[in-house]
Amino acid sequence: MASPTSAPDRFLAPYAAHPERSRGRRHPEPPPALRTEYQRDRDRIIHSAAFRRLMYKTQVFVNHEGDMFRTRLTHSMEVAQIARTAARALGLNEDLTEAIALAHDLGHTPFGHAGQDALDACMRPYGGFEHNLQSLRVVDELEHRYARFRGLNLTFETREGILKHCSPMKAEDLGELGRRFREGTQPGLEAQLVNLADEIAYNSHDVDDGLRAGLLTVEGLCEVELFREAWEAAGRAHPGIAGRRRVHETVRRLIDAQVRDLVETSRARIAEAAPGDIEAVRALREPLIGFSDPMGARHVALKRHLRDHLYRHYRVRRMTAKARRVVRALYEAFMEEPGLLPPEAAGHARRLEAEQGEGGRARAVADYIAGMTDRYAIAEHARLFDPARLT
Repeated sequence: MASPTSAPDRFLAPYAAHPERSRGRRHPEPPPALRTEYQRDRDRIIHSAAFRRLMYKTQVFVNHEGDMFRTRLTHSMEVAQIARTAARALGLNEDLTEAIALAHDLGHTPFGHAGQDALDACMRPYGGFEHNLQSLRVVDELEHRYARFRGLNLTFETREGILKHCSPMKAEDLGELGRRFREGTQPGLEAQLVNLADEIAYNSHDVDDGLRAGLLTVEGLCEVELFREAWEAAGRAHPGIAGRRRVHETVRRLIDAQVRDLVETSRARIAEAAPGDIEAVRALREPLIGFSDPMGARHVALKRHLRDHLYRHYRVRRMTAKARRVVRALYEAFMEEPGLLPPEAAGHARRLEAEQGEGGRARAVADYIAGMTDRYAIAEHARLFDPARLT
Protein backbone atom coordinates (compact mmCIF):
# COMPACT_ATOMS: atom_id res chain seq x y z
CA MET A 1 0.00 0.00 0.00
CA ALA A 2 1.38 3.42 -0.91
CA SER A 3 2.28 5.83 1.87
CA PRO A 4 -0.63 8.22 2.50
CA THR A 5 -0.55 11.93 1.82
CA SER A 6 -2.08 13.88 4.67
CA ALA A 7 -4.22 16.91 3.87
CA PRO A 8 -1.52 19.48 4.80
CA ASP A 9 0.99 17.73 2.51
CA ARG A 10 -1.14 18.56 -0.51
CA PHE A 11 -0.36 22.22 0.12
CA LEU A 12 3.41 21.88 0.44
CA ALA A 13 5.57 24.31 -1.49
CA PRO A 14 7.79 22.78 -4.20
CA TYR A 15 10.91 23.50 -2.12
CA ALA A 16 9.55 21.68 0.94
CA ALA A 17 10.44 18.11 1.91
CA HIS A 18 7.86 15.83 0.29
CA PRO A 19 7.66 12.45 2.03
CA GLU A 20 7.20 10.52 -1.22
CA ARG A 21 10.55 11.93 -2.40
CA SER A 22 12.46 11.11 0.78
CA ARG A 23 16.00 9.83 0.42
CA GLY A 24 14.86 6.93 2.53
CA ARG A 25 16.07 5.07 5.59
CA ARG A 26 19.34 3.34 6.37
CA HIS A 27 17.45 0.02 6.48
CA PRO A 28 14.64 -0.29 3.89
CA GLU A 29 11.15 -0.78 5.32
CA PRO A 30 7.69 -1.13 3.80
CA PRO A 31 5.93 2.26 3.68
CA PRO A 32 3.57 3.03 6.57
CA ALA A 33 -0.10 2.34 5.89
CA LEU A 34 -1.75 5.17 7.82
CA ARG A 35 0.99 7.77 8.19
CA THR A 36 3.55 9.58 6.10
CA GLU A 37 7.21 8.68 6.49
CA TYR A 38 7.84 11.79 8.59
CA GLN A 39 4.86 11.06 10.84
CA ARG A 40 6.38 7.65 11.45
CA ASP A 41 9.68 9.33 12.39
CA ARG A 42 7.91 11.67 14.82
CA ASP A 43 6.07 8.78 16.46
CA ARG A 44 9.22 6.71 16.86
CA ILE A 45 10.95 9.64 18.52
CA ILE A 46 8.06 10.23 20.94
CA HIS A 47 8.01 6.54 21.94
CA SER A 48 11.79 6.36 22.48
CA ALA A 49 13.37 6.01 25.92
CA ALA A 50 15.72 8.91 25.16
CA PHE A 51 12.74 11.22 24.60
CA ARG A 52 11.16 10.27 27.92
CA ARG A 53 14.43 10.94 29.75
CA LEU A 54 14.38 14.55 28.55
CA MET A 55 11.72 15.15 31.21
CA TYR A 56 14.43 15.03 33.87
CA LYS A 57 17.29 16.76 32.06
CA THR A 58 18.35 20.34 32.72
CA GLN A 59 17.56 23.28 30.51
CA VAL A 60 19.19 25.95 32.72
CA PHE A 61 18.13 24.86 36.21
CA VAL A 62 18.84 21.40 37.60
CA ASN A 63 15.68 19.32 37.52
CA HIS A 64 15.14 19.13 41.28
CA GLU A 65 15.40 22.92 41.76
CA GLY A 66 11.73 23.44 40.96
CA ASP A 67 8.81 21.92 39.09
CA MET A 68 8.00 25.12 37.20
CA PHE A 69 11.28 25.46 35.29
CA ARG A 70 11.80 24.22 31.74
CA THR A 71 13.39 20.86 31.12
CA ARG A 72 14.80 19.49 27.86
CA LEU A 73 11.43 17.84 27.25
CA THR A 74 9.30 20.96 27.64
CA HIS A 75 11.88 22.93 25.66
CA SER A 76 11.70 20.42 22.79
CA MET A 77 7.92 20.63 22.75
CA GLU A 78 8.06 24.44 22.70
CA VAL A 79 10.55 24.35 19.81
CA ALA A 80 8.20 22.04 17.92
CA GLN A 81 5.24 24.39 18.47
CA ILE A 82 7.15 27.46 17.27
CA ALA A 83 8.67 25.63 14.32
CA ARG A 84 5.35 24.15 13.16
CA THR A 85 3.73 27.58 13.14
CA ALA A 86 6.48 28.99 10.93
CA ALA A 87 6.57 25.86 8.75
CA ARG A 88 2.89 26.17 7.92
CA ALA A 89 3.28 29.86 7.07
CA LEU A 90 6.15 29.04 4.69
CA GLY A 91 4.56 25.99 3.05
CA LEU A 92 7.08 23.59 4.61
CA ASN A 93 6.49 20.08 5.90
CA GLU A 94 5.09 20.36 9.43
CA ASP A 95 5.52 16.66 10.26
CA LEU A 96 9.21 16.66 9.37
CA THR A 97 9.68 19.96 11.19
CA GLU A 98 8.08 18.50 14.32
CA ALA A 99 10.14 15.32 14.15
CA ILE A 100 13.41 17.26 13.93
CA ALA A 101 12.38 19.58 16.77
CA LEU A 102 11.44 16.73 19.10
CA ALA A 103 14.69 14.86 18.39
CA HIS A 104 17.20 17.70 18.36
CA ASP A 105 18.19 17.36 22.06
CA LEU A 106 18.04 13.57 22.48
CA GLY A 107 21.82 13.40 22.93
CA HIS A 108 22.06 16.04 25.64
CA THR A 109 23.91 15.07 28.80
CA PRO A 110 22.56 15.57 32.31
CA PHE A 111 23.12 19.11 33.65
CA GLY A 112 22.82 20.82 30.27
CA HIS A 113 25.85 22.46 28.70
CA ALA A 114 27.89 22.03 31.88
CA GLY A 115 27.55 18.27 31.57
CA GLN A 116 28.43 18.38 27.89
CA ASP A 117 31.52 20.51 28.50
CA ALA A 118 32.74 18.15 31.21
CA LEU A 119 32.17 15.04 29.10
CA ASP A 120 33.82 16.68 26.10
CA ALA A 121 36.90 17.43 28.19
CA CYS A 122 37.04 13.83 29.41
CA MET A 123 36.63 12.48 25.88
CA ARG A 124 39.16 14.80 24.23
CA PRO A 125 41.77 12.03 23.72
CA TYR A 126 39.09 9.97 21.94
CA GLY A 127 37.49 12.50 19.61
CA GLY A 128 35.56 14.58 22.13
CA PHE A 129 31.84 14.67 22.84
CA GLU A 130 29.22 16.85 21.16
CA HIS A 131 25.54 16.54 22.01
CA ASN A 132 24.45 17.14 18.43
CA LEU A 133 26.41 14.13 17.16
CA GLN A 134 25.22 12.19 20.20
CA SER A 135 21.60 12.89 19.23
CA LEU A 136 22.32 11.28 15.87
CA ARG A 137 24.07 8.39 17.63
CA VAL A 138 20.99 7.86 19.82
CA VAL A 139 18.60 7.56 16.87
CA ASP A 140 21.03 5.56 14.72
CA GLU A 141 22.54 3.16 17.25
CA LEU A 142 21.65 3.42 20.92
CA GLU A 143 17.86 3.03 20.99
CA HIS A 144 17.06 -0.70 21.11
CA ARG A 145 13.40 -1.18 20.18
CA TYR A 146 13.18 -2.98 16.86
CA ALA A 147 14.09 -6.53 15.91
CA ARG A 148 15.45 -5.79 12.43
CA PHE A 149 17.83 -2.91 13.15
CA ARG A 150 19.57 -0.82 15.78
CA GLY A 151 18.28 2.66 16.51
CA LEU A 152 15.05 4.17 15.21
CA ASN A 153 15.89 3.93 11.49
CA LEU A 154 14.69 7.47 10.77
CA THR A 155 14.55 9.04 7.32
CA PHE A 156 17.51 10.88 5.86
CA GLU A 157 15.65 14.18 6.16
CA THR A 158 15.03 13.85 9.90
CA ARG A 159 18.62 12.77 10.51
CA GLU A 160 19.82 15.68 8.37
CA GLY A 161 17.88 18.07 10.59
CA ILE A 162 19.17 16.55 13.82
CA LEU A 163 22.78 17.08 12.70
CA LYS A 164 22.95 20.87 12.93
CA HIS A 165 26.74 21.18 12.87
CA CYS A 166 29.75 18.93 12.47
CA SER A 167 33.47 19.36 11.83
CA PRO A 168 34.62 18.45 8.30
CA MET A 169 36.87 15.75 9.77
CA LYS A 170 34.04 14.02 11.62
CA ALA A 171 31.76 14.54 8.62
CA GLU A 172 34.00 12.15 6.65
CA ASP A 173 32.62 9.27 8.71
CA LEU A 174 28.98 10.20 8.04
CA GLY A 175 28.86 9.58 4.29
CA GLU A 176 26.09 11.41 2.45
CA LEU A 177 24.74 12.85 5.70
CA GLY A 178 28.03 14.67 6.32
CA ARG A 179 28.48 15.86 2.75
CA ARG A 180 27.18 19.39 3.32
CA PHE A 181 29.75 20.02 6.05
CA ARG A 182 32.54 19.03 3.68
CA GLU A 183 31.20 21.04 0.74
CA GLY A 184 29.70 24.07 2.51
CA THR A 185 26.12 23.54 1.30
CA GLN A 186 22.81 23.61 3.19
CA PRO A 187 20.23 21.22 4.65
CA GLY A 188 16.54 21.38 3.75
CA LEU A 189 14.45 24.32 4.88
CA GLU A 190 12.73 22.34 7.64
CA ALA A 191 16.14 21.69 9.22
CA GLN A 192 17.12 25.33 8.86
CA LEU A 193 13.85 26.41 10.44
CA VAL A 194 14.18 24.20 13.53
CA ASN A 195 17.64 25.62 14.18
CA LEU A 196 16.21 29.15 14.46
CA ALA A 197 13.07 28.02 16.34
CA ASP A 198 15.40 26.43 18.91
CA GLU A 199 17.10 29.79 19.49
CA ILE A 200 13.80 31.66 19.74
CA ALA A 201 12.47 29.14 22.25
CA TYR A 202 15.42 28.99 24.60
CA ASN A 203 16.08 32.73 24.61
CA SER A 204 12.45 33.64 25.28
CA HIS A 205 11.83 30.93 27.82
CA ASP A 206 15.13 31.42 29.64
CA VAL A 207 13.93 35.00 30.17
CA ASP A 208 10.78 33.57 31.77
CA ASP A 209 12.64 31.06 33.95
CA GLY A 210 15.33 33.60 34.89
CA LEU A 211 12.70 36.07 36.10
CA ARG A 212 10.84 33.32 37.97
CA ALA A 213 14.06 32.30 39.73
CA GLY A 214 14.93 35.88 40.63
CA LEU A 215 18.22 35.75 38.73
CA LEU A 216 17.07 38.28 36.13
CA THR A 217 15.27 41.56 36.75
CA VAL A 218 12.77 43.41 34.60
CA GLU A 219 14.84 46.58 35.06
CA GLY A 220 17.93 44.88 33.70
CA LEU A 221 16.10 43.23 30.82
CA CYS A 222 14.56 46.56 29.81
CA GLU A 223 18.07 47.61 28.78
CA VAL A 224 17.58 45.14 25.89
CA GLU A 225 15.49 46.67 23.11
CA LEU A 226 13.66 43.48 22.13
CA PHE A 227 12.50 42.83 25.69
CA ARG A 228 11.71 46.47 26.46
CA GLU A 229 9.42 46.81 23.44
CA ALA A 230 7.55 43.62 24.37
CA TRP A 231 7.27 44.68 28.04
CA GLU A 232 5.93 48.12 27.15
CA ALA A 233 3.54 46.71 24.55
CA ALA A 234 2.10 44.33 27.16
CA GLY A 235 1.56 47.26 29.53
CA ARG A 236 -0.16 49.36 26.87
CA ALA A 237 -2.43 46.51 25.80
CA HIS A 238 -3.38 45.66 29.40
CA PRO A 239 -3.11 48.70 31.70
CA GLY A 240 -2.56 47.72 35.31
CA ILE A 241 -1.36 44.20 34.53
CA ALA A 242 1.50 43.08 36.79
CA GLY A 243 3.45 40.12 38.11
CA ARG A 244 3.57 36.79 36.30
CA ARG A 245 0.73 37.79 33.96
CA ARG A 246 2.69 40.70 32.56
CA VAL A 247 5.78 38.50 32.23
CA HIS A 248 3.76 35.94 30.28
CA GLU A 249 2.27 38.61 28.01
CA THR A 250 5.80 39.92 27.43
CA VAL A 251 7.25 36.51 26.56
CA ARG A 252 4.36 35.93 24.14
CA ARG A 253 5.27 39.15 22.37
CA LEU A 254 8.97 38.29 22.36
CA ILE A 255 8.24 35.05 20.54
CA ASP A 256 5.69 36.59 18.20
CA ALA A 257 8.01 39.42 17.10
CA GLN A 258 10.83 37.01 16.29
CA VAL A 259 8.63 34.47 14.49
CA ARG A 260 6.93 37.17 12.38
CA ASP A 261 10.29 38.59 11.34
CA LEU A 262 11.65 35.11 10.64
CA VAL A 263 8.70 34.20 8.42
CA GLU A 264 8.65 37.49 6.50
CA THR A 265 12.42 37.55 5.95
CA SER A 266 12.58 33.88 4.98
CA ARG A 267 9.64 34.21 2.60
CA ALA A 268 11.41 37.05 0.79
CA ARG A 269 14.70 35.13 0.59
CA ILE A 270 12.95 32.04 -0.77
CA ALA A 271 11.14 34.11 -3.38
CA GLU A 272 14.41 35.69 -4.50
CA ALA A 273 16.31 32.38 -4.68
CA ALA A 274 13.31 30.55 -6.21
CA PRO A 275 14.51 27.00 -5.46
CA GLY A 276 12.57 24.46 -7.50
CA ASP A 277 12.83 21.66 -4.95
CA ILE A 278 14.65 20.57 -1.83
CA GLU A 279 17.73 19.57 -3.81
CA ALA A 280 18.01 23.14 -5.11
CA VAL A 281 17.84 24.34 -1.49
CA ARG A 282 20.59 21.91 -0.51
CA ALA A 283 22.86 23.17 -3.30
CA LEU A 284 22.87 26.73 -1.94
CA ARG A 285 25.86 28.15 -0.07
CA GLU A 286 23.83 30.28 2.35
CA PRO A 287 20.69 29.43 4.37
CA LEU A 288 17.35 30.87 3.29
CA ILE A 289 15.76 30.77 6.74
CA GLY A 290 16.81 33.65 8.95
CA PHE A 291 16.08 36.97 10.63
CA SER A 292 16.31 40.40 9.08
CA ASP A 293 19.49 42.27 9.98
CA PRO A 294 17.74 44.51 12.56
CA MET A 295 16.01 41.57 14.26
CA GLY A 296 19.21 39.53 14.12
CA ALA A 297 21.03 42.28 16.02
CA ARG A 298 18.25 42.53 18.63
CA HIS A 299 18.19 38.75 19.00
CA VAL A 300 21.95 38.71 19.63
CA ALA A 301 21.63 41.50 22.19
CA LEU A 302 19.13 39.42 24.16
CA LYS A 303 21.45 36.39 23.99
CA ARG A 304 24.32 38.49 25.35
CA HIS A 305 22.21 39.72 28.25
CA LEU A 306 21.23 36.17 29.15
CA ARG A 307 24.85 35.06 28.94
CA ASP A 308 26.10 37.84 31.18
CA HIS A 309 23.28 37.94 33.73
CA LEU A 310 21.78 34.43 33.79
CA TYR A 311 24.22 31.79 32.56
CA ARG A 312 27.11 33.49 34.42
CA HIS A 313 25.09 34.24 37.56
CA TYR A 314 26.94 32.93 40.59
CA ARG A 315 24.11 30.57 41.53
CA VAL A 316 24.09 29.02 38.05
CA ARG A 317 27.90 28.86 38.08
CA ARG A 318 27.83 27.00 41.40
CA MET A 319 25.43 24.47 39.92
CA THR A 320 27.50 24.04 36.76
CA ALA A 321 30.71 23.62 38.78
CA LYS A 322 29.12 20.83 40.81
CA ALA A 323 27.72 19.27 37.64
CA ARG A 324 31.15 19.18 35.99
CA ARG A 325 32.64 17.50 39.05
CA VAL A 326 29.88 14.86 39.09
CA VAL A 327 30.29 14.03 35.39
CA ARG A 328 34.08 13.97 35.57
CA ALA A 329 34.07 11.71 38.64
CA LEU A 330 31.62 9.28 37.04
CA TYR A 331 33.66 9.12 33.85
CA GLU A 332 36.94 8.51 35.64
CA ALA A 333 35.44 5.81 37.86
CA PHE A 334 33.85 3.89 34.98
CA MET A 335 36.94 4.19 32.78
CA GLU A 336 39.20 2.91 35.54
CA GLU A 337 36.86 0.09 36.52
CA PRO A 338 34.27 -0.82 33.82
CA GLY A 339 32.92 -3.51 36.13
CA LEU A 340 31.17 -0.73 38.05
CA LEU A 341 28.83 -0.25 35.09
CA PRO A 342 25.40 -1.94 35.14
CA PRO A 343 25.33 -5.19 33.10
CA GLU A 344 23.91 -3.78 29.86
CA ALA A 345 26.27 -0.79 29.85
CA ALA A 346 29.21 -3.03 30.77
CA GLY A 347 28.39 -5.33 27.84
CA HIS A 348 28.25 -2.31 25.53
CA ALA A 349 31.68 -1.22 26.82
CA ARG A 350 33.18 -4.68 26.23
CA ARG A 351 31.86 -4.81 22.67
CA LEU A 352 33.14 -1.37 21.73
CA GLU A 353 36.48 -1.97 23.42
CA ALA A 354 36.91 -5.21 21.46
CA GLU A 355 36.20 -3.31 18.23
CA GLN A 356 37.98 0.00 18.89
CA GLY A 357 40.30 -0.46 21.83
CA GLU A 358 40.38 1.98 24.75
CA GLY A 359 38.59 4.61 22.65
CA GLY A 360 35.66 2.22 22.30
CA ARG A 361 35.45 1.78 26.07
CA ALA A 362 35.53 5.57 26.49
CA ARG A 363 32.73 6.02 23.95
CA ALA A 364 30.58 3.44 25.76
CA VAL A 365 31.15 5.19 29.09
CA ALA A 366 30.18 8.49 27.44
CA ASP A 367 27.04 6.85 26.02
CA TYR A 368 26.06 5.69 29.50
CA ILE A 369 26.67 9.05 31.18
CA ALA A 370 25.03 11.07 28.39
CA GLY A 371 21.90 8.96 28.75
CA MET A 372 21.52 9.79 32.45
CA THR A 373 18.98 12.22 33.80
CA ASP A 374 20.12 14.84 36.30
CA ARG A 375 18.79 12.96 39.31
CA TYR A 376 20.11 9.59 38.10
CA ALA A 377 23.61 11.06 37.69
CA ILE A 378 23.42 12.49 41.22
CA ALA A 379 22.24 9.13 42.56
CA GLU A 380 24.98 7.20 40.71
CA HIS A 381 27.58 9.59 42.10
CA ALA A 382 26.28 8.99 45.61
CA ARG A 383 26.25 5.21 45.10
CA LEU A 384 29.89 5.28 43.95
CA PHE A 385 31.39 7.83 46.33
CA ASP A 386 29.23 8.15 49.47
CA PRO A 387 30.75 5.82 52.13
CA ALA A 388 27.35 5.53 53.77
CA ARG A 389 25.84 4.07 50.57
CA LEU A 390 26.78 0.43 49.97
CA THR A 391 24.27 -0.16 47.13
